[in-house]
Amino acid sequence: MITKEYTLFFEELAQNNHKEWFHANKKRYEEKVKLPFLSLMDGLLQELTSWDGRIPSDAKNAMFRINKDVRFSKDKTPYHTLLKAGFSPHGKKSLLPGYYLGIDATTIYVGGGLFTLRSPELHLVRDHISKNVSGLLDVVNDLTFVQNFGRIKGEKNKRLDKGLLPAAEKTALIYNKQFYAMAEFPLEPFYNSEDLLDEIMFHFKTIRPLNTFLNQAFD
Repeated sequence: MITKEYTLFFEELAQNNHKEWFHANKKRYEEKVKLPFLSLMDGLLQELTSWDGRIPSDAKNAMFRINKDVRFSKDKTPYHTLLKAGFSPHGKKSLLPGYYLGIDATTIYVGGGLFTLRSPELHLVRDHISKNVSGLLDVVNDLTFVQNFGRIKGEKNKRLDKGLLPAAEKTALIYNKQFYAMAEFPLEPFYNSEDLLDEIMFHFKTIRPLNTFLNQAFD
């Protein structure tokens, strides 16, 4: 289970984001941060893999590295100040709809949908939406979805192909280049609590209809 030690580690890392400090605290990271996070992921994957057998069941492969890729970043601090994971068919970097979990010192981030879309896949999704606008609106206007996630997020295009304009009159979501939802809630109430697993799974279940709808674009 995640404890206050998880929070303390990331609070201190934020103030000492360099290799010397991290290496000196590597054992602490492995035992108090990484291991509890992987254990939580194991519990999540038991259910997620039953929903979609294409989602890999290995928690280590679903977790993103804490080391940052700073080659093209102005911020050269070497470590992320949170742990995060992606649960998608064929792996965390899949272009198919999936689920996301991130936990930093104070906040839990739970989401899902499509975060990365190349042009061919975006064409498929928009075509699917144009033919099933009511299906998408049923998902995003569902009361439980709205209460927990608000609205669909993502970057947008300013222009559309003319053939998509009739659908755009029904929903502006067809302008999106990404289709995902994200919820945030505090970590502190879930220290030493098995309720954290249930809370995350509740959010994943709430976003599951969105992923089901989006997956239909690729069938």
